[in-house]
Amino acid sequence: GHCTECSCSSGKEPGKDTSNTKKKENGDRAFVPKIFFGTRTHKQISQITRELKRTAYSSVPMTILSSRDYTCIHPVVSSSGSNRNEMCVELLEGKHGKSCLYYHGVHKLSEHHALQSAHRMYQAWDIEDLVSLGKKLRACAYFAARELMVGADIVFCPYNYLLDPQIRESMDINLKGQVVILDEAHNIEDCARESVSYGVTESQLRAAREELDFMVNHNIRQKDHEPLRAVCCSLT
Repeated sequence: GHCTECSCSSGKEPGKDTSNTKKKENGDRAFVPKIFFGTRTHKQISQITRELKRTAYSSVPMTILSSRDYTCIHPVVSSSGSNRNEMCVELLEGKHGKSCLYYHGVHKLSEHHALQSAHRMYQAWDIEDLVSLGKKLRACAYFAARELMVGADIVFCPYNYLLDPQIRESMDINLKGQVVILDEAHNIEDCARESVSYGVTESQLRAAREELDFMVNHNIRQKDHEPLRAVCCSLT
């Protein structure tokens, strides 16, 4: 049956209360946790949201957190190779005198979903649905998904968004007091290992060793740099 606390409960309009808090009779606010649903791949998120549409909870406010690789609609940035994050940041900072038109249209996507909720037309959606709507409204799907997290009862995302502290910080994810569901959790160990691992090439190690040689030879914080140089030498 329906639960009594979240927006899907009978007699309550889904998405009406975007602050994720419900008033008590005495006027105080009770904290209602979000559900963070972590999956191994983005493809699995598509499968889960498709199943969500078939349930009684299809109208519950939700969002999907994913990278710019899947959600960026800027014609230049989205067609670039591996530097989409850097190009996006440069546009937002206006480094070359240009800004991102789609970023300034984020509110269009948020307002669209709010309007759907108000008319009880809200339905679970997938990344492709959000990107398609973003192109139609000329609004950034990447930042819209992050903005929708504020009023979402369910947040879908890959494992690393929950496990990697740097990603959690950059995406403003606070898991304290929240509900976390991990699909196929036997993959967590590998994902956790990847989150704290870093790969370097031999040429990068040699370049680092040369810079550290310079530091040591010029008496710049020798106590700090000598141990690092020893590590680079042993690895090369």
